[in-house]
Amino acid sequence: MQKADTVFLGGNILTLNPSQPHAEAIAVAKGHVLACGSDQDIDAFVGPQTRKVSFGGRFVMPGLIESHTHALWGACRDLFEVYVGYTATSQTLAQAIRNRAESTAKGLWISGGPWRYEMRDELGMSPRDWLDTLAPAHPVALFDTSQHAVWCNSQALSLCGFDEDSPPIAGGVIERDATGRLSGMLAEAALAPVRGKIKETPEQLREACDYALRYLNSLGYTGFKEPMADERTLAAYAQACDAGRWSLHAAAHITAYSPLSDGNVPLDEINRLRNTYTRDDLRLDYAKLFLDGVAPAHTASFLDPYQPAVGYDPDSHDPDATLLMSPSDLNDKVTELDRHGYVVKMHAVGDNAIRKGLDAIEAARRTNGFSGLRHEIAHSAFVSDADLPRFAVLDAVAEVSPKLWMPNAATPSQKAVLNAEQMNRLHRIRDLLDAGAEVIFATDWPASAPDADPWSGLAGMLNRQDPTKKFSGTMNGAQSVPLDCALDLFTKNAARAIGLGGQTSILREGAFADFIVLNGDIQTLTPAEIGAIEVQETVWKGNTVFAR
Repeated sequence: MQKADTVFLGGNILTLNPSQPHAEAIAVAKGHVLACGSDQDIDAFVGPQTRKVSFGGRFVMPGLIESHTHALWGACRDLFEVYVGYTATSQTLAQAIRNRAESTAKGLWISGGPWRYEMRDELGMSPRDWLDTLAPAHPVALFDTSQHAVWCNSQALSLCGFDEDSPPIAGGVIERDATGRLSGMLAEAALAPVRGKIKETPEQLREACDYALRYLNSLGYTGFKEPMADERTLAAYAQACDAGRWSLHAAAHITAYSPLSDGNVPLDEINRLRNTYTRDDLRLDYAKLFLDGVAPAHTASFLDPYQPAVGYDPDSHDPDATLLMSPSDLNDKVTELDRHGYVVKMHAVGDNAIRKGLDAIEAARRTNGFSGLRHEIAHSAFVSDADLPRFAVLDAVAEVSPKLWMPNAATPSQKAVLNAEQMNRLHRIRDLLDAGAEVIFATDWPASAPDADPWSGLAGMLNRQDPTKKFSGTMNGAQSVPLDCALDLFTKNAARAIGLGGQTSILREGAFADFIVLNGDIQTLTPAEIGAIEVQETVWKGNTVFAR
């Protein structure tokens, strides 16, 4: 009998293995589980060199998987940008900009945020003029909570090539006042020149990568998906893998089309990136497309009109006007990527964009047959009744993010632009599960989610309430799901989505020894208590990668 490198004894273990749901000990060898069982069962795997570790009766479960987090981007926000939190006032944001300007050499960029749409009325002037008063000697770019819109001052606009004669940008918003003067607000494709100016150094990216790994491990993650990877991101991740600094199972969706930065990326370039940067723990058979924007900016593609607003006429609503790719181009792109072995994740917030994404998957199935690839609709925020059953029919995956299924800082801006019927379709997790869809969890950190904490997201799924009580009320309470169903989104389903179904996020013989130790048994806790759970230790491939 093979002897264990390490045995972990005396635990209250939830294995998520249906044939053996609970255990008290785990035997591990070469990063994999040899066996789970009672302490007595595991004694048989102890040899002269076996290390013994006691759980001390604590609760243990498989590690979680985050299916859509911009890890490097979020880390750079925390480390290098102005960041005031998602509930800060405009006055707090203003002071943070002043402080950064005082400590930054003139002419250097200041970036960060976030701002919320309801802040606009507090400025008393255009965002451009407001930022000019705060930091006249610096180019400034402040992004909204969704990261799909930006406020720029005059210097930033000029450096990015924008002036009063700038032509419209396809798929973008360049806001002007009644006189035609630029207000400083840009959205969607118009962000690309701004993003292109704000680049971290390779040294900063290395620091951010290490920060992100520690952060995700500290939350109980043993795997994640990077949803929008360019070469700089992939190079930083691959370098960490090569240097032995990596501590997560990962898959990265190579950007195939993004209005925010890269535009349309040719297949040859996508293939080159996959071939160059694939590593054992960094899987790159994944691609990313953007189909629409976000609701508060009126750039999400909805079948029904938005609420009436200045500059928006519901009577002229065209569902396809906000699509970032034509349906025919989208069908061709998904079919091509499917044929070349890429799982496609499509950003789709509005119900019309979700429908077009499903149509594209259907077109790929029709042309290529079923490739075995399970394409994903990212966000799946507002799914129509007619499209609920199509996920199961097409073997498509509904990724739900950001974690806005409970009242939060973004709720007022959503309610300001959407009617009650539309809001009642926000994150239909129970309806998707009842329709047979496979659903996976994500935070979308740092876009629209202030953190990547899975426990507040899990708690909110159980009762659709904010576990911190900062925001009162319930968001579509009928969409609540029980704990056992919710856990699948963070574990079993998510493992399949990174190509490791049955190999991680489960404790059974042959699986990776990926597990976490918590300070409470989530099976006995209230949603609020789950939201406040503390990860005491994270073990990846049998090695402790985080300990509190």
